[in-house]
Amino acid sequence: MKKICGILLSLVVLIPFNISAMELATNASSVIVMEPTTGEIIYERNSHERRHPASMTKIMTMLLVMEAIEKDIIKWDDMVTVSSNASGMGGSQILLETGEQMSVYDMFKGLAVASGNDAAVALAEKIAGTEEMFVKMMNDRAKELGLQDTNFKNCHGLDDANHYSSAYDMAIMAKELVKHTKIFEFTSIYEDYLRKDTDRSFWLVNTNKLVRFYKGVDGLKTGYTSEAGFCITATANINDMRIITVVMGEPDSETRNKDVSSVFDYVYAQYGLQRIIDTETILEDVNVEKGKVESIGIVAKEEVTDLYNKNDGTGEFTYEVEVDNLKAPLSKGDVVGKLTLKENNNVIRTIDLTINEDVKKANIFELYLRYLKQIFN
Repeated sequence: MKKICGILLSLVVLIPFNISAMELATNASSVIVMEPTTGEIIYERNSHERRHPASMTKIMTMLLVMEAIEKDIIKWDDMVTVSSNASGMGGSQILLETGEQMSVYDMFKGLAVASGNDAAVALAEKIAGTEEMFVKMMNDRAKELGLQDTNFKNCHGLDDANHYSSAYDMAIMAKELVKHTKIFEFTSIYEDYLRKDTDRSFWLVNTNKLVRFYKGVDGLKTGYTSEAGFCITATANINDMRIITVVMGEPDSETRNKDVSSVFDYVYAQYGLQRIIDTETILEDVNVEKGKVESIGIVAKEEVTDLYNKNDGTGEFTYEVEVDNLKAPLSKGDVVGKLTLKENNNVIRTIDLTINEDVKKANIFELYLRYLKQIFN
């Protein structure tokens, strides 16, 4: 394993992240504010309290749909045939009928914008065969994400005694979902239509009014049941910095929206995001054994960023890059090492490293010519 060191000068340092001088979202039973690229928690209160998540449940449903598309299990233009189980769902709906066919794309729009319970079940059945099997996938994915306050009993969020989550867990699910940037193509819609220009045209209006009334908000999911109260997992992207805010147990939608707006006002006034290393910067060229190319550029698999308080000073960061011994074939995206970011010799976090292009294995003739070249050189 090869180790490379570097110094990053004059980057802004954040000393305390938690806000102690004031309370945010005071009407909520629980709240958390997170910056997703670093995972830094800016503020939290009762964030591990288990509560009914209502339709915020659909964040995990949407994540599994996105991942199924990424794995080519389903495609956006695949048609979904609606079962009687799906069409019979209560609560918020897009009025699916048994036997109706709708594309994954349109059904996902109905799920993301109008919070259609019927759309959630239809998509769950499309991916897993039954809603029960899909719920198992939801719980398995929650365990993979290390969530300890979550148990799903359905894919839509209608109250069930053993269906619960927490503000912290919802933030982690949202953190994972926003990595799939296509999600904002749906969650940023304020109004649209399904079955447009037909006699069953359905007007979609986003349940998240902040999408329209707070500049920068582009998702994610509201929720309400009598047990859950009013809740939301909201995200905004302002000045190239994304923030995720979760509030649970609010008394009404107006208070919920006001609390979240105040959170965003405060955070964007006080904090900024420093990009330290992007995913295009080649950190080192590393030799590849038996590759068609003899060396390949090593890059960070995700952006290396640092959240800072605008009132704090500047400091110095260092980093170490540890790279595995590389042997062809390799694919872009393969994890080939790790970058460790330090501040004052304290490890802040580690980031996976990858290569910036595919490397095919060299054939015997290419290896022989390379061997001759080395001899003559």
